[in-house]
Amino acid sequence: MARPIIAIVGRPNVGKSTVFNRMIGDRLAIVEDMPGVTRDRLYGIGEWLNREYSVIDTGGIEIEGENEILRSVRMQAELAIEEADVIVFMADAKAGLTSSDEEIAQILYRSGKPVVLAVNKVDNLKRQDEIFEFYALGFGDPIAISGSHGIGIGDLLEACANHFPEDVEDEYGDEVIKVALIGRPNVGKSSLVNAILGEERVIVSNVAGTTRDAIDTPFEKDDQKYVIIDTAGMRKRGKVYENMEKYSVMRAMKAIERADVILIVINGEEGIIEQDKHIAGYAHEAGKAAVFVVNKWDAVEKDEKTLQHFTQKIRDHFLFMTYAPILFVSAKTTQRLNRLLPLVNQVAEQHAIRIQTHVLNDVISDAVALNSPPTDKGRRMRINYATQVAVRPPAFVLFVNDPELMHFSYERYLENKIRAAFGFEGTPLRIFTRKKSSDE
Repeated sequence: MARPIIAIVGRPNVGKSTVFNRMIGDRLAIVEDMPGVTRDRLYGIGEWLNREYSVIDTGGIEIEGENEILRSVRMQAELAIEEADVIVFMADAKAGLTSSDEEIAQILYRSGKPVVLAVNKVDNLKRQDEIFEFYALGFGDPIAISGSHGIGIGDLLEACANHFPEDVEDEYGDEVIKVALIGRPNVGKSSLVNAILGEERVIVSNVAGTTRDAIDTPFEKDDQKYVIIDTAGMRKRGKVYENMEKYSVMRAMKAIERADVILIVINGEEGIIEQDKHIAGYAHEAGKAAVFVVNKWDAVEKDEKTLQHFTQKIRDHFLFMTYAPILFVSAKTTQRLNRLLPLVNQVAEQHAIRIQTHVLNDVISDAVALNSPPTDKGRRMRINYATQVAVRPPAFVLFVNDPELMHFSYERYLENKIRAAFGFEGTPLRIFTRKKSSDE
């Protein structure tokens, strides 16, 4: 089920980043604590009344001036507006209504999207009167907020939620494996899709996806049904948008959320860049099964150690995704493409594995016997019981005497032991610790 998207738009220095952080709570901070995960603060996920949403921080729109950077920022904001379900238009109570605010309002009118007007820096009751001039922008009642103090954020989210689209249930059954190809521009995603669909014995049927802005291509091979999920923008947007790499991530998110298996496509000729880590990080955070697909391998000059060196590079750069298998292919020559769908099947299966509780507890007991949990000020964590609570991705709850005693390194140790016992190739695992209640 796709999350609604909120875009925060406004001129520079109105406090968008602070409000962005408020709207996503501590979700991003938790992710940033994980080794190897890279993040810009462009995109985040929050929750309001049990409904998750995505937030885009567009950076400040400068109306005046025509240099390359200003044009790029304006274009980024316009793309964010296009992607969004709801727009939060932020103004600044201290600065008052400016001509730039009025010009941005014109851009938002033309978008036809729902707009919630938020006036920031209303830090005390005396400033409440300063929001009235913003009625002139024509977006109804302005909502007084203070990003720095957290005032009014609930009212803002309530107003946004009123414009969220209805939940759309997934239109495919569990037997269909949903696959999304993600990666930065020019890595060969479209060529790979065409090569996959062009193989013999593949039955293709073109059906427009029912989810907004999605193109779904269902097909069948060896009695297994698949659907390739793509966002319209990935194939159709002009070069000028495709070069704005941060925003290719935004479009990829819609495909990631609906998919079971993510193919993270890397250009073998160019190697790995920081943007690849951003994109892979979103797939990991979304809890999806994943495969690294190194495309254009035919064009790489090789010796007997090239493949080994590139594999090590991927492992070094993507420390948080050591579970994801790596396949070196060429869409152009179809080299190793015959291995791709069997690998998709395998990781999809691993993503949905459920472990019997008594077997899981045997593995955890053995792990604890080999390596005792850490102590803190003389207190040692005790694991009473473990159970699997979800699949896709597999999630486990450990009931312990004190969750505060669980160290990241020990959690990783337990994850490695679970993987050694059950496989789980290609899928992230989630481990949660809960305090054992007295009546359990």
